[in-house]
Amino acid sequence: MKKAQIGMVGLAVMGENLAMNMESHGFTVAVYDVRPGVVEHFMQGRGAGKGFIGAHSWQELADSLQPPRKVMLMIRAGEPVDQVIAQLLPVLAPGDTIIDGGNSHFPDTIRRAQYVESQGLYYLGTGVSGGEEGALHGPSMMPGGSRAAWEQVKDIFQAICAHVDGQPCCDYVGQDGAGHFVKMVHNGIEYGDMQLICEAYQLMRDALGMSADEMQAVFAAWNKTELDSYLIQITADILGKRDQDGAPLVERILDAAGQKGTGKWTAIAALEEGVPLTLISEAVAARSLSAMKEERLRAAAAYGREIVRYTGNRAAFVKDLRQALYASKIVSYAQGYALMRDAARHYGWTLNDGGIALMWRGGCIIRSAFLGKIKEAYEENPQLENLLLSPYFMRQMQSALPAWRRVMAQAMLCGVPVPAMSAALSYFDGYTCGRLPANLLQAQRDYFGAHTYERTDCPRGQFFHTDWTGHGGDTASSTYNA
Repeated sequence: MKKAQIGMVGLAVMGENLAMNMESHGFTVAVYDVRPGVVEHFMQGRGAGKGFIGAHSWQELADSLQPPRKVMLMIRAGEPVDQVIAQLLPVLAPGDTIIDGGNSHFPDTIRRAQYVESQGLYYLGTGVSGGEEGALHGPSMMPGGSRAAWEQVKDIFQAICAHVDGQPCCDYVGQDGAGHFVKMVHNGIEYGDMQLICEAYQLMRDALGMSADEMQAVFAAWNKTELDSYLIQITADILGKRDQDGAPLVERILDAAGQKGTGKWTAIAALEEGVPLTLISEAVAARSLSAMKEERLRAAAAYGREIVRYTGNRAAFVKDLRQALYASKIVSYAQGYALMRDAARHYGWTLNDGGIALMWRGGCIIRSAFLGKIKEAYEENPQLENLLLSPYFMRQMQSALPAWRRVMAQAMLCGVPVPAMSAALSYFDGYTCGRLPANLLQAQRDYFGAHTYERTDCPRGQFFHTDWTGHGGDTASSTYNA
C-alpha cells in the first residue's frame, strides 16, 4: 500500500486547502479529522480521485505515513493542540515530527517543543499566513523549532509556499517558539497596517467628504506607488463593491471590529520586553473601542460633536495623506522588527531579519513591494538597530515628515480620530529626540519612592538619591527600574 509523505489533522478551511495545495504539488497526503464524517465528506468531494489517504483513527493515520512521519495540525489554538499531541505521541516514534500550523501563542509552542522533544520526537511551530486563498495557492510560512525537523519538511513547505522572484516565502526562522513569535508579530503589523488604512479612509470620507468612488480611485492609484500592497489593493476592491441596490456596500457594514487575539499578544509581548510598540498597541485599542458601538452612539448623542470638514486644497491633502500613511507604515515595521530583535536576544533565537522580510513578500496578508526595501536594509547592515536608522528609510522619513505633520494637525482640527498615525508620529519624534522629559519623571520617582536617578555630569551606572523634602532619610530603593 502506498504511504503518504505527510499527514494533515484538521480539515477546516485552512487544513483542507493546505492539503489540496500539497497534493497539487505531487505529495500524497493522509488526512484526519476528529469530527465524525468530515474525512468521508472530503474523500468523496474535493479529495475524490486524488492523492489522499483518508484515516479514521490516530493509529490509522500513523500507519499511513512514510517514516520519519510528519503530521501537521491545522486546528484551533489552545487546549485542542495539547489534546491532539497527547493522542499522537503513543502512535508516533522517535524521529517523527509534529507540526503545529495554527495561530498558537509562542510560549505554548516553547513548552510543547520541550515536551515533545523530551519524548524523542521533533516539533515545529509554523506560522501560516494568507488565509484560504494563500493556503490553496501559496501561503507565507514561518517554521520554528528543531533544524532536524525543518530538514524533514523543507521540500514540502518550500514547494507549496508562495514564491517571489523565484525565491520561496518560507525558510527556517529559529528555535522552539520563534516561528510562532514571528507570525504573531506579522499579525500585529497586520493590525497596524489595517488601522492606518482605515484612518486614511476616514479622513477622506469625513474630513474631505469624498465618495466611495473617489476613494476607490485614490487607493487604486496608491497601489501603483510605494504603497503597493495586498491590503491597499483589497481596500480599493472593497470601496468599489456595490450592494444589491447599487449603494457602496462598505457603508452598510457595521463599524464594530472583531479580533482573535494575536494583535493583543503582540502588544503584551512588547510590554514584557520593554519595547515601545505604540502603533500596534493603538491599533488593538482601536478595535476594542470600535466594538463599543452602542456606548459610542450614546456618547456621540451626549456631546453632539460633529466632524469639521476640511476647506483647503483637497488634492494636496490626499497627496500629503499618502506620505503620512507611508511614513506611519515604516514606523509600524520598525517597531515590529525592534520587538523581534529583543525577543531573539531574550529567548536565544537567531533570527534572519532580511529573510523574514522575504518570507512576508508573498502569500501573506501584509505582502507588499515595501518589504523588498526592508530585506535590502538588513542585507546592507545585518546589525541594524532600527529600520529608522537605515539610510534608505531615513531619506523616506525626512521626505514625508512635513506632509505627515500637516495631516496630523488637520486631523486634530477636524476631529477625526487617528490613533495609529498619531502614535507613529509621536514615536518617531520621541525616538529621534536626544532629550526627553524622563529626567523630571525620574526625579518624581525618586521624590516619592527613593528610586534614585543618574546624572548628566556623571558616568552611566552611578545612581543618586536626594532628600527632596528635607525630612527624608538616606535610604534608597534598590529597584531603580521598578
